[in-house]
Amino acid sequence: MGKPNTRRLDREIALTQRMIEAVQNEEMWPLTSAERRKVLGALAGGSVRVLRGQSTGRAERALEQAMNAVTVRLTAELTALQMERQRIVTEAAREKAAKKSSGWW
Repeated sequence: MGKPNTRRLDREIALTQRMIEAVQNEEMWPLTSAERRKVLGALAGGSVRVLRGQSTGRAERALEQAMNAVTVRLTAELTALQMERQRIVTEAAREKAAKKSSGWW
């Protein structure tokens, strides 16, 4: 028995890590449509308040909360993918050990 096939999971893990880095760089492409709406709403609200010469504190907090929620979601996805990969590797090792112990020699 060879190594377990984890290429698909490794690809997903790498993509999720890139998405987390993109969110930390304040890029929009990893966001879902609902998250994108929240971010754009906070930006629009802050822009209006800047034009009126008012405080943007509430809009800044809303933007920060939206970006934190995205980071939490992506971190949870990354953790789940890593746990699944570890489960597959452990299962393959268990099968290999069982096959060796049940051999004729």
